[in-house]
Amino acid sequence: MDAALSMRRQAVTLAAIAERANLELACWKAARGRLGRPAVARFLAERERRLDQLAAAILSGQAPEGRASRFVIHDPKRRVIHAACFADRVLHHAIFNVVEARFETMLVDSSFACRPGKGVHRAVLAVQRSLQRWPWFVQVDVDGYFPSIRHDLLMALLQRRFKGAGFMALLGRIVDGGATAGPGRGLPIGTLASQHFANAFLDGADRFILDQPGAGGHVRYMDDLLWGCESRAVAVESLAALEGFLREALDLRLKPQRRIARSSEGARFCGYRVRQGAILPGRRKMVRFRAAVVRIESARRAGLVLDGDCQRAWDASLATLAGCASEGFRRRVLAGFGYSREPGCPSD
Repeated sequence: MDAALSMRRQAVTLAAIAERANLELACWKAARGRLGRPAVARFLAERERRLDQLAAAILSGQAPEGRASRFVIHDPKRRVIHAACFADRVLHHAIFNVVEARFETMLVDSSFACRPGKGVHRAVLAVQRSLQRWPWFVQVDVDGYFPSIRHDLLMALLQRRFKGAGFMALLGRIVDGGATAGPGRGLPIGTLASQHFANAFLDGADRFILDQPGAGGHVRYMDDLLWGCESRAVAVESLAALEGFLREALDLRLKPQRRIARSSEGARFCGYRVRQGAILPGRRKMVRFRAAVVRIESARRAGLVLDGDCQRAWDASLATLAGCASEGFRRRVLAGFGYSREPGCPSD
């Protein structure tokens, strides 16, 4: 793609967002996997009227509604999640039906979170390739990333990529309405718009790392970054340079737990233990698998689940270990319950 063409701002109108076919598609995307939830069922039961209301709100500058439920998870660290009301979920999907492709062109290929054809497993494989290619690596993540994002800097970035007064005002209302750390700062974890905004906000840091002499093998999954270096000296210099860039350009700080190590030592990334020759499950994944096996076996032996439900539960437990070498670990765990092979839902 021609560089000048790729940097042109995309013109977006509110009419394109509110177009009926776009809202219908957004509605079903937002409802996917949530059809049994009361709020979703109520919206779908009145879909024609509710989509008419949403279209009118978009065109009149009244969207989003801005309502969200707030809850806390520990996975393993404490995170505050904001679940947007269903109408706003539909709105976010309607927006990104139109502009997701432009967001994709904003990102380097080595950024893996919340992108079509990317994801955790591809990120971990990229980390392994980096460890195989480069003798040293640096691994860092941003301190309090989502709460630290400045709205003025984010909107300036979006203004360089999009145009259309009504559309930019809509984005501004979404950004301002999600402030989680006081006026003008912070994005809520858990919304589609926040995922895209936060992903784009660190793209400048990705490009900065890729421009460092003697560095390469860059991988980012949201605010977790790893890159390879040809020497320890390059690792130290590139880390210091990145800290300066984040502080001056984005008003962000790195967590104190940054790591510089030989690639032969391996890295922990996105819940996996990544080695040059193998990808292994991390501690959290192993704990989850053990806990799932205990739950399944307790329910099965008490006669509380049917065979089909048991099989689905086994499949779900195995999914936590997808993308890594875990057969030996699984066999050891299952041997404790008397299994000599991978269970479907066998009889004792």
